[in-house]
Amino acid sequence: MIALKRPSENTLVLKPGKEKSLLRRHPWIFSGAVEKAPATAAAGETMRVLSHDGAFLAWAAMSPASQIRARVWSFDPTDRIDAEFISARIERALRSRGAMAQSANPHAALRLVHGECDGLPGVIADRYANTLVLQLLSCGAERWREEIADALVKSTACEHAYERSDADVRTLEGLAPRAGVLRGAPAGDIEILEGERQLRFLVDVAGGQKTGFYLDQSDNRAMVAAMALDRQVLNCFCYTGAFSIAALAGGAASVTSIDSSAPALAKLAVHLKLNGCDTARSVATEADTFQALRSLRDSGRSFDMIILDPPKFAPTAAHAERAARAYKDINLLGFKLLKPGGRLITFSCSGGVDAALFQKIVAGAALDAGVDAQIERKLTASPDHPVLLSFPEGEYLKGLVCRRLD
Repeated sequence: MIALKRPSENTLVLKPGKEKSLLRRHPWIFSGAVEKAPATAAAGETMRVLSHDGAFLAWAAMSPASQIRARVWSFDPTDRIDAEFISARIERALRSRGAMAQSANPHAALRLVHGECDGLPGVIADRYANTLVLQLLSCGAERWREEIADALVKSTACEHAYERSDADVRTLEGLAPRAGVLRGAPAGDIEILEGERQLRFLVDVAGGQKTGFYLDQSDNRAMVAAMALDRQVLNCFCYTGAFSIAALAGGAASVTSIDSSAPALAKLAVHLKLNGCDTARSVATEADTFQALRSLRDSGRSFDMIILDPPKFAPTAAHAERAARAYKDINLLGFKLLKPGGRLITFSCSGGVDAALFQKIVAGAALDAGVDAQIERKLTASPDHPVLLSFPEGEYLKGLVCRRLD
């Protein structure tokens, strides 16, 4: 480490012993670790981070209102955090995705930048055909908004860019939500093609969930398609029906899709037609999923495959206990509806519930349901959502394929 004898006014000094996580190259600095910080530091300002004894640790972006008080850009003392640095990080992210990022498919869709895991804290960038969708979720990302957008457009040659910085997490950073056109003029739904089966989906980048589509589940949808032949499938929290389309494309005997959103189910109907699916094998139900599962149980229904992909129940660890009850409830009902030999494919995207806790919850649900089950596979996000080894929090999507024993 390099000692700096005279900290400048844009310096953040840690309490004794609080440098350990940075020495392990974890990119977050919590407020409780900070001993000194300039009172006038602006949101997103680049700070030189020092240990208590004055040794250089990192360059980080200040977030005065957040419990995560600073997010690390770089651990290299020779780096300069500027537009050139931002552009280089984006180019590195694109190179790491190799052929995925260079695809000539005019309807390709993938994540190009995955926040801290690509060395760009709070920056999410997804590509849908010739449109980029950008989410800026931290003060540092907000500070370099224009430079990030310029670098992405230049690197990808996309014609349009739309901002979806409207996630709830921005409020924790003291940032107001914002959405709208950044570059060009994206309009209407964007058609994408997914996987070897070339499944067709329409993405609403302005009004859809997240950045318009759940790209993180693309490999898991391909798995569902490969397992679905002749199965009776129940898809819960189906949104616009991507898992349902995958199951039908894989030859499912029937697919029952449940969601509380009428517009989402209307888009499912569009996707059925777009993919030439046999609509006689598809039933869509607008309902609260918890209530619908209980109704199915009470009516004696059962399924060969059940997909549980709920929304985020626990955005932070503080919500974990309440979320655990919700995950336990839906998985218990799922096991009760599962035929012997059937598979429960269950997910959590909650950052406040780690993989070990999620598996424990699912195991408890099976026990309470009186079911013996095996874990056949552990699932995570698609490869365009890489996880930095020093940042396990980046592995937010956890999934299990559980087979009920005969």
